[in-house]
Amino acid sequence: MGRGITLLLLPLALLAAPARAEGGTAAAEEVQIEVLHLPEACSPKSKKGDLLNAHYDGFLASDGSKFYCSRTQNEGHPKWFVLGVGQVIKGLDIAMMNMCPGEKRKVTIPPSLAYGQQGYAHVKIPPNATLIFEIELYAVNKGPRSVEAFNQIDKDGDKKLSELEISQYLKEEFARDGKKRHPSAHDEILADIFKKNDHDGDGFISAKEYNVYQHDEL
Repeated sequence: MGRGITLLLLPLALLAAPARAEGGTAAAEEVQIEVLHLPEACSPKSKKGDLLNAHYDGFLASDGSKFYCSRTQNEGHPKWFVLGVGQVIKGLDIAMMNMCPGEKRKVTIPPSLAYGQQGYAHVKIPPNATLIFEIELYAVNKGPRSVEAFNQIDKDGDKKLSELEISQYLKEEFARDGKKRHPSAHDEILADIFKKNDHDGDGFISAKEYNVYQHDEL
Protein backbone atom coordinates (compact mmCIF):
# COMPACT_ATOMS: atom_id res chain seq x y z
CA MET A 1 0.00 0.00 0.00
CA GLY A 2 1.14 3.56 -0.35
CA ARG A 3 3.92 4.99 -2.51
CA GLY A 4 2.40 8.35 -1.60
CA ILE A 5 5.60 10.38 -1.58
CA THR A 6 6.97 8.93 -4.79
CA LEU A 7 3.92 10.39 -6.51
CA LEU A 8 3.40 13.30 -4.13
CA LEU A 9 4.16 15.72 -6.94
CA LEU A 10 2.94 15.23 -10.48
CA PRO A 11 6.40 16.00 -11.93
CA LEU A 12 7.64 12.89 -10.12
CA ALA A 13 5.03 10.62 -11.72
CA LEU A 14 6.46 7.44 -13.17
CA LEU A 15 4.20 7.46 -16.18
CA ALA A 16 3.31 10.77 -17.77
CA ALA A 17 1.23 11.53 -20.83
CA PRO A 18 3.37 13.82 -23.02
CA ALA A 19 0.39 14.66 -25.21
CA ARG A 20 -3.35 14.71 -24.67
CA ALA A 21 -6.31 14.34 -26.98
CA GLU A 22 -7.33 17.53 -28.71
CA GLY A 23 -10.77 19.02 -28.38
CA GLY A 24 -13.92 17.18 -27.31
CA THR A 25 -14.64 13.52 -27.77
CA ALA A 26 -17.04 12.58 -30.51
CA ALA A 27 -20.07 10.75 -29.13
CA ALA A 28 -19.49 7.77 -31.44
CA GLU A 29 -15.84 7.39 -30.41
CA GLU A 30 -15.44 5.19 -27.37
CA VAL A 31 -12.83 2.92 -25.88
CA GLN A 32 -13.46 -0.71 -26.85
CA ILE A 33 -12.55 -3.18 -24.11
CA GLU A 34 -11.98 -6.92 -24.54
CA VAL A 35 -11.30 -8.91 -21.36
CA LEU A 36 -8.62 -11.53 -22.10
CA HIS A 37 -8.36 -12.94 -18.59
CA LEU A 38 -10.46 -12.38 -15.48
CA PRO A 39 -9.21 -13.87 -12.20
CA GLU A 40 -11.67 -15.63 -9.88
CA ALA A 41 -10.85 -13.22 -7.06
CA CYS A 42 -11.58 -9.67 -8.18
CA SER A 43 -10.91 -7.26 -5.35
CA PRO A 44 -10.37 -4.42 -5.20
CA LYS A 45 -11.58 -3.10 -8.54
CA SER A 46 -9.72 -0.06 -9.81
CA LYS A 47 -11.31 3.37 -9.61
CA LYS A 48 -10.34 7.00 -9.99
CA GLY A 49 -7.53 7.96 -7.66
CA ASP A 50 -6.11 4.45 -7.25
CA LEU A 51 -2.40 3.81 -7.71
CA LEU A 52 -2.04 1.07 -10.31
CA ASN A 53 0.87 -1.17 -11.24
CA ALA A 54 0.69 -2.64 -14.75
CA HIS A 55 2.56 -3.86 -17.79
CA TYR A 56 1.27 -2.98 -21.24
CA ASP A 57 2.15 -3.15 -24.91
CA GLY A 58 0.99 -0.52 -27.39
CA PHE A 59 0.26 -1.13 -31.08
CA LEU A 60 -0.93 0.93 -34.04
CA ALA A 61 -4.31 -0.36 -35.16
CA SER A 62 -3.50 0.52 -38.78
CA ASP A 63 -0.72 -2.03 -39.26
CA GLY A 64 -0.28 -3.81 -35.92
CA SER A 65 3.22 -2.42 -35.37
CA LYS A 66 4.32 -2.14 -31.75
CA PHE A 67 5.31 1.34 -30.60
CA TYR A 68 5.74 0.66 -26.89
CA CYS A 69 6.48 -2.21 -24.51
CA SER A 70 6.77 -1.52 -20.79
CA ARG A 71 8.73 -4.75 -20.27
CA THR A 72 11.64 -3.34 -22.25
CA GLN A 73 11.57 0.04 -20.48
CA ASN A 74 12.72 1.00 -16.97
CA GLU A 75 14.64 -2.30 -16.57
CA GLY A 76 11.41 -4.20 -17.13
CA HIS A 77 9.62 -2.86 -14.06
CA PRO A 78 5.82 -2.54 -14.34
CA LYS A 79 4.54 1.04 -14.50
CA TRP A 80 3.04 2.84 -11.50
CA PHE A 81 0.51 5.62 -12.13
CA VAL A 82 -2.56 7.19 -10.58
CA LEU A 83 -5.76 6.38 -12.45
CA GLY A 84 -8.05 9.11 -13.71
CA VAL A 85 -5.87 12.18 -13.14
CA GLY A 86 -4.26 12.58 -16.57
CA GLN A 87 -0.94 10.84 -15.97
CA VAL A 88 -1.73 8.67 -18.99
CA ILE A 89 -3.76 9.36 -22.12
CA LYS A 90 -7.50 9.73 -21.61
CA GLY A 91 -8.25 6.42 -23.31
CA LEU A 92 -6.10 4.47 -20.82
CA ASP A 93 -7.71 6.28 -17.89
CA ILE A 94 -11.06 5.04 -19.22
CA ALA A 95 -9.85 1.57 -20.24
CA MET A 96 -8.44 0.68 -16.83
CA MET A 97 -11.44 1.60 -14.70
CA ASN A 98 -13.13 -1.27 -12.80
CA MET A 99 -10.21 -3.58 -13.50
CA CYS A 100 -9.12 -6.41 -11.16
CA PRO A 101 -5.59 -7.22 -10.04
CA GLY A 102 -4.46 -10.04 -12.32
CA GLU A 103 -6.87 -9.07 -15.10
CA LYS A 104 -5.72 -8.78 -18.70
CA ARG A 105 -7.42 -6.56 -21.26
CA LYS A 106 -7.07 -5.65 -24.91
CA VAL A 107 -8.35 -2.13 -25.52
CA THR A 108 -8.82 -0.06 -28.65
CA ILE A 109 -8.54 3.70 -28.23
CA PRO A 110 -9.68 6.22 -30.88
CA PRO A 111 -7.44 9.20 -31.76
CA SER A 112 -9.62 11.67 -29.83
CA LEU A 113 -8.84 9.77 -26.61
CA ALA A 114 -5.16 9.26 -27.47
CA TYR A 115 -2.82 11.69 -29.26
CA GLY A 116 -5.33 13.29 -31.60
CA GLN A 117 -4.37 15.21 -34.70
CA GLN A 118 -0.84 15.90 -33.54
CA GLY A 119 0.25 12.30 -32.91
CA TYR A 120 3.36 11.63 -30.86
CA ALA A 121 6.49 11.50 -33.01
CA HIS A 122 8.78 10.42 -30.16
CA VAL A 123 7.34 6.89 -30.25
CA LYS A 124 6.30 7.03 -33.91
CA ILE A 125 2.56 7.51 -33.39
CA PRO A 126 1.22 9.32 -36.48
CA PRO A 127 -1.58 11.90 -36.44
CA ASN A 128 -5.13 10.56 -36.06
CA ALA A 129 -3.91 7.13 -34.98
CA THR A 130 -6.16 4.53 -33.35
CA LEU A 131 -4.19 2.66 -30.70
CA ILE A 132 -4.44 -0.85 -29.27
CA PHE A 133 -3.08 -1.73 -25.84
CA GLU A 134 -2.69 -5.12 -24.23
CA ILE A 135 -2.71 -4.55 -20.48
CA GLU A 136 -1.91 -6.77 -17.50
CA LEU A 137 -2.78 -5.22 -14.14
CA TYR A 138 -0.75 -6.36 -11.14
CA ALA A 139 -1.84 -4.19 -8.22
CA VAL A 140 -4.51 -1.71 -7.14
CA ASN A 141 -3.47 0.46 -4.19
CA LYS A 142 -4.76 3.54 -2.42
CA GLY A 143 -3.43 6.53 -4.31
CA PRO A 144 -1.23 9.39 -3.13
CA ARG A 145 -2.86 12.32 -1.34
CA SER A 146 -5.26 9.90 0.34
CA VAL A 147 -5.86 9.78 4.07
CA GLU A 148 -4.27 6.33 4.12
CA ALA A 149 -1.08 7.53 2.44
CA PHE A 150 -0.80 10.56 4.74
CA ASN A 151 -1.24 8.42 7.87
CA GLN A 152 1.33 5.94 6.63
CA ILE A 153 3.97 8.66 6.36
CA ASP A 154 2.90 10.46 9.58
CA LYS A 155 4.65 8.06 11.96
CA ASP A 156 4.07 10.11 15.13
CA GLY A 157 0.42 10.85 14.32
CA ASP A 158 0.69 14.61 14.82
CA LYS A 159 -1.20 15.34 11.57
CA LYS A 160 1.79 16.96 9.88
CA LEU A 161 4.72 15.54 7.95
CA SER A 162 8.22 16.41 9.09
CA GLU A 163 11.35 16.38 6.96
CA LEU A 164 12.53 13.32 8.89
CA GLU A 165 9.28 11.42 8.22
CA ILE A 166 9.31 12.16 4.52
CA SER A 167 13.04 11.43 4.28
CA GLN A 168 12.51 8.02 5.87
CA TYR A 169 9.58 7.28 3.57
CA LEU A 170 11.66 8.18 0.52
CA LYS A 171 14.41 5.82 1.66
CA GLU A 172 11.86 3.01 2.06
CA GLU A 173 10.42 3.69 -1.40
CA PHE A 174 13.85 3.74 -3.02
CA ALA A 175 14.76 0.46 -1.36
CA ARG A 176 11.44 -1.07 -2.43
CA ASP A 177 11.70 -0.29 -6.14
CA GLY A 178 15.40 -1.18 -6.33
CA LYS A 179 16.33 1.41 -8.96
CA LYS A 180 19.82 2.85 -9.20
CA ARG A 181 19.86 6.55 -8.36
CA HIS A 182 22.53 9.18 -7.94
CA PRO A 183 23.30 9.74 -4.23
CA SER A 184 22.00 13.30 -4.51
CA ALA A 185 18.55 12.18 -5.75
CA HIS A 186 17.15 11.70 -2.24
CA ASP A 187 18.06 15.22 -1.09
CA GLU A 188 16.92 16.83 -4.34
CA ILE A 189 13.49 15.15 -4.24
CA LEU A 190 13.07 15.93 -0.54
CA ALA A 191 13.88 19.61 -1.14
CA ASP A 192 11.52 19.75 -4.10
CA ILE A 193 8.67 18.23 -2.08
CA PHE A 194 8.98 20.89 0.63
CA LYS A 195 9.45 23.69 -1.89
CA LYS A 196 6.18 22.82 -3.60
CA ASN A 197 4.11 21.75 -0.59
CA ASP A 198 5.27 23.60 2.54
CA HIS A 199 3.32 26.73 1.68
CA ASP A 200 3.70 28.48 5.05
CA GLY A 201 7.41 27.64 5.33
CA ASP A 202 7.18 26.16 8.83
CA GLY A 203 9.20 23.06 7.96
CA PHE A 204 6.20 20.73 8.02
CA ILE A 205 3.60 19.65 5.46
CA SER A 206 0.17 19.79 7.05
CA ALA A 207 -2.82 17.73 6.02
CA LYS A 208 -4.20 20.83 4.29
CA GLU A 209 -0.95 21.46 2.42
CA TYR A 210 -0.78 17.78 1.48
CA ASN A 211 -4.32 18.21 0.15
CA VAL A 212 -5.66 15.10 1.83
CA TYR A 213 -8.87 13.79 0.34
CA GLN A 214 -10.93 10.71 1.01
CA HIS A 215 -10.20 7.85 -1.38
CA ASP A 216 -13.29 8.40 -3.53
CA GLU A 217 -13.07 12.19 -3.67
CA LEU A 218 -10.17 12.62 -6.09
